[in-house]
Amino acid sequence: MMKILIVNGPNLNLLGKREPAIYGNGSFEDYLETLRRDVGARGVELGYFQSNVEGELIDAIQQADGLYDGIVLNAGGYTHTSVAIADAVGAVETPVVEVHVSSILAREEFRHVSLLAPKCAGSIMGFGLKSYRLGVESFLI
Repeated sequence: MMKILIVNGPNLNLLGKREPAIYGNGSFEDYLETLRRDVGARGVELGYFQSNVEGELIDAIQQADGLYDGIVLNAGGYTHTSVAIADAVGAVETPVVEVHVSSILAREEFRHVSLLAPKCAGSIMGFGLKSYRLGVESFLI
């Protein structure tokens, strides 16, 4: 069985409530339940971790190394500011795919740069919550 960890950063616990015009109306927990069912039927087990705290996200990435086959990471606002999270992604052997619900390139200019992208296997953005499914699928091809 393939094991993939989804790691969500700050404010992503508010999906479905926060700026629905940008992030949609659905909660991540509801989406995760559907995603787990769909990929579970294909032999994929999904783990999940969310924190608003930078160090806890780093710990989750480091602890996943060797226990998971892949990490789907939405670091939220830390994408553009956290050298430490980028360093954690670069330090682990487990491949990481960066995902974003919205297109960071269609947003404010300060969001256009991802410090994580150079350390990740790939980046997926702009497909709403389906970005997570695409991130998981990237490990299955």
